[in-house]
Amino acid sequence: MKKTLLLLLLCCFVATGGRAQVSFPFPILGGELSNSAATSTADIDEVMPRMKALGLNTVLVPVYWELMEPTEGQFDFTLIDRTIAQARASQLKVILLWFGAWKNSMSCYAPGWFKRDTKRFPRAVTRGGKPLEIASAFSANVLQADNKAFGALMRRIAEQDPQQQTVIMVQIENEIGMLESARDHSPLAEKAFDSVVPKDVRKVLKIDKAPTWREVHADDLYWDEQFMAYHYACYVEHLAQTARAILPRIPLYVNAAMNSRGRKPGEYPSAGPLAHLMPIWKLGAPSVDLMAPDIYDTGFKSWASQYACPENQLFIPESRCCENSGVRALYSFGEHQAVGFSPFAIDQASEKETASVVSAYRLLEQLFCLPSRQPSWGLLFDQQDKERIIEDDKDDVVMTCRHYFTLPWDARATDGSTWLEGGAMLVKLGRHDYLLAGSGVVVDFKTKSEKAREQQVVLGEDGFAVAGGQAAGKATTAKQQAWKRLGLESVDEVAIDADGTMRYLRRHNGDQTHQGRHARISVGEWKLLHIRLYEY
Repeated sequence: MKKTLLLLLLCCFVATGGRAQVSFPFPILGGELSNSAATSTADIDEVMPRMKALGLNTVLVPVYWELMEPTEGQFDFTLIDRTIAQARASQLKVILLWFGAWKNSMSCYAPGWFKRDTKRFPRAVTRGGKPLEIASAFSANVLQADNKAFGALMRRIAEQDPQQQTVIMVQIENEIGMLESARDHSPLAEKAFDSVVPKDVRKVLKIDKAPTWREVHADDLYWDEQFMAYHYACYVEHLAQTARAILPRIPLYVNAAMNSRGRKPGEYPSAGPLAHLMPIWKLGAPSVDLMAPDIYDTGFKSWASQYACPENQLFIPESRCCENSGVRALYSFGEHQAVGFSPFAIDQASEKETASVVSAYRLLEQLFCLPSRQPSWGLLFDQQDKERIIEDDKDDVVMTCRHYFTLPWDARATDGSTWLEGGAMLVKLGRHDYLLAGSGVVVDFKTKSEKAREQQVVLGEDGFAVAGGQAAGKATTAKQQAWKRLGLESVDEVAIDADGTMRYLRRHNGDQTHQGRHARISVGEWKLLHIRLYEY
């Protein structure tokens, strides 16, 4: 099965059109632990089996600098060793998150000896001169201490997991970014701002001359952000090179808090690995494999698409753990062939919040057992974004995909309820042959000519047109040219076994397909439908 999963993932990566490639043992069906969930061996012992029971194959686990190096130069690897051991015992993989110099912008996870010595380890300063609990990225001492500890962690991983059978990726820092000001204004930062903009930066940012950073824009928030992003990236590159020297093949990534809700740099964590800063981050930190979005705000599809680009594979290490998490995972793998998906603080989530993750991961595990995969699409709908039309030009198929509540017969569609998101992964197996895996979606299939002739019909709760609900259309005559239509030959609910064999469960027809009009999966149900079409 692992061989099949690896083949599938490689097939997914080939389809990304030249995107930088990173190798993983399988698609990551992950979950990130809450920040304090791995601060004791008892907690680690308790949480790992529970994560396995939720259907995860990978757990994202923090590594705390303050607990790993409580005394300068003396390292305690008890928690790291226990994490690796318990993951193995639970047949889980691990992604370790380095909470080093910065966590959510702040330096709260730095050891006490680091925090107290502000002369040796200076802090960032706002434009107004306010010192922050944010270590300055321009300090050689900060970098040296952080990098030394990170190197010790990497060596421990190499000792405890030399073949990378358990630890499959490492996150460098966590949500780097300046707050309150767009950039650091400490004396070291001001000195760097008065230095000449490096040649490679000038090329990327299309600057002709060789001015200092200050001479380009002395007073511009977004220029300050570019400056800060470059230096954050250069800082991270030092840690990435340290990792490469010890474990050359381990994938490395950085994560970003989103610049949402119309905020300006400094109101959000300025200069982190954000999508609009990707060129400067790629320049400053070329050894980092992935830039990853932490998605908590609305507009999930938009955020994901910004990171799924030719320069970057999509990996979502943090997303709000909620009732919509499962369909968002299906969308991410289906639409963007994501490296992985991971709800945050899954260990603290309620059963109501984790249920969709469990259900979606069960479907994805089955899909990943297919021996090969043709094109796929991701569907994700809510109360405002209800429909997507997909054209499969090769076989003259137009798929109209909608939220399940666009059908009139479920009371939740019209009673004022806030709609749960509906979503699915739609996979093409062959001509007129598809798989639909998800929850809360309805899909109909037409030829292009049939779609062009489609008339909008307003349906009642009985599934028939309401009086006057049929859109006006031109009268047809026998002399008009005949046109082809598509029908549902069969819609079967199936399961996929570990060897890739599709196993029939039951036939959907009659009321379950609205008498052959569509394939659908109700909100709250999680199904895998095998859909065959015919032409007439």
